[in-house]
Amino acid sequence: MPNIINAIGIKKSFTGKVLLDNADFSIQEGEKVGVVGINGTGKSTLLRIIAGELDPDNGEVVRKNGLVIAYLPQQPEFDPECDLLTAVRSMALKNKNTLAFHGDSQDFDAKIKSMLNRFGLSDFSLKTGYLSGGQRKRAALAAVLLTPADLIILDEPTNHLDFAMTEWLEKYLIRFNGSVLFITHDRYFLDSVASRIVEVSHGKIYSYDSDYEGYLSLKAERENIEASKEHTRQNVLRKELAWMRRGARARGTKQKAHIARYEDLLKQDKPIIDKTLEMRSAGSLGSRMGKSTIELEGISKGFDGKVLIRDFSYTFQHHDRVGFIGRNGCGKTTLMRIISGEENPDSGTVKIGPTIKIGCFSQEISDNFENRGSINFIDPEEKVIDYIKDTAEYIRTSEGLISAGSMLEKFLFSPDEQYSKIEKLSGGEKKRLNLLKVLMGNPNVLILDEPTNDLDTESLAVLEDFLDEFDGIVITVSHDRYFMDRVVSRLFVFQTDCSIKGFEGGYTDYIKAFGCIPGEEENFSPNNDHNSKEENDSRRTWTHEKKVKFTYQEAKEWETIEDEIDSLEKRIDEIGKEMVKNASDYGKLAELQKEKEEKEALLDHKIERWEYLSDINEKMKE
Repeated sequence: MPNIINAIGIKKSFTGKVLLDNADFSIQEGEKVGVVGINGTGKSTLLRIIAGELDPDNGEVVRKNGLVIAYLPQQPEFDPECDLLTAVRSMALKNKNTLAFHGDSQDFDAKIKSMLNRFGLSDFSLKTGYLSGGQRKRAALAAVLLTPADLIILDEPTNHLDFAMTEWLEKYLIRFNGSVLFITHDRYFLDSVASRIVEVSHGKIYSYDSDYEGYLSLKAERENIEASKEHTRQNVLRKELAWMRRGARARGTKQKAHIARYEDLLKQDKPIIDKTLEMRSAGSLGSRMGKSTIELEGISKGFDGKVLIRDFSYTFQHHDRVGFIGRNGCGKTTLMRIISGEENPDSGTVKIGPTIKIGCFSQEISDNFENRGSINFIDPEEKVIDYIKDTAEYIRTSEGLISAGSMLEKFLFSPDEQYSKIEKLSGGEKKRLNLLKVLMGNPNVLILDEPTNDLDTESLAVLEDFLDEFDGIVITVSHDRYFMDRVVSRLFVFQTDCSIKGFEGGYTDYIKAFGCIPGEEENFSPNNDHNSKEENDSRRTWTHEKKVKFTYQEAKEWETIEDEIDSLEKRIDEIGKEMVKNASDYGKLAELQKEKEEKEALLDHKIERWEYLSDINEKMKE
């Protein structure tokens, strides 16, 4: 297949740090390439250069004539005063072919709503300034997928996606006829989507025609070959040096040849082997834990009349490895905040043992000074080493007392970087720094809320090994399926009725036991009433191959479905106004809230059904 992009001799530096050094890269038509590498080595920079968002300092990027690229940045930005629907529409319409591809503006808006609903965003009138970082990322991803493109470039697309969203995105990209270039920490996603893996390391780019397991093997082989070459070079250098020190009996060309050979060997660059994050000593001892741990009794919690958690009880055992999973917005982070003491339950009790010392690794790190005082605030003006010393200047480990500076080196921060401001770090480097700060507190309970977001795959492997030996309790929320399989031995799954169901095992164990994605039992369970009454449920056709004509029932449904969607949207708007008028009538407010949730769920169903029928209608026109 022909190449659609050739990048030749690319060089790029930031604040004196060389990220790409005479690096070459290419991608072919229809190829799907996953990019890996340690945080801060230039992965996002490479994607920005390929996307045309950033110019290299030197080198050339040659793109196929007429190539259309859709790009998802690591941290998308929208006009904070713009509503969600308008913001996504504007982002997608930056490609002048988008509207023609999707039909008229009414059809396009319906498709935007369908895509946003798929990513858990149903309030289309909400200003983007009120969106969380995760919601902005999902909104931008929706816009990218709605843009007709030859090449989709995605920087950490699975961050902030739940299991169902991630698996849907996997299938979408596998079916996509164009090329895909993406960075991900999700090793299952990488294996499912990528046909080739590219590694960015010390300014160079290495390509591996393999899956993730093969990449690890081929990388180790490459590094062994380079180490062997360096060993041979050093041996020759020693012999040449000994010869020069003895002085040669012969004179003239023979001596000159030896000297020239010696000087050439000296000029050769040593192979640079990636340093490995060292976590084994960090907090490996943990604070001593007594008999009493953490006991949750009858915990319930809700916001704005909506229940998130209903009557949950559990007592954590010594060395528990527990994972909480469920759809976005179901209350997982809220429960973590209740366990850590940052949030109070509406009812129920949380008992923390006297020897318990909790360390929280947050889902998002904020450098906004409005969030100063929160546990996830990180001052961009502060020096790296001062940020760690604020917690502890020394930590007692299995290796004895280790200073903050030494621990930073173990976490891959060089002495120069330690005295730089935090603002110079990449998103992944900030996440790694925050993890060290948590461990410097010497906790015996670790609460990890989406720990895999923005951490590179190599750091994740080290973290997973560390958690194997951590002498304490690990409580985690994660949508990283590999991480959950690797770390967790007990799952708690948030249900649609706001209860939380326990299960012994990891993510894949759950799939095997129930035949569905955790938290999706209502939609996928073979015993569910929706699925058993096929004659009354038009959704049964969704998993079938696209047909080329309507059935009689589908033809009738197609005639009325747009009017039904309009009616539902109008009623939801009316309910919103009624809720404002009845703000002090809690009984009426609860009644309206229930109706609103029912109408929104029905609207989601109708929009997705419209999308399915619309595809058939387009096929019929061909």
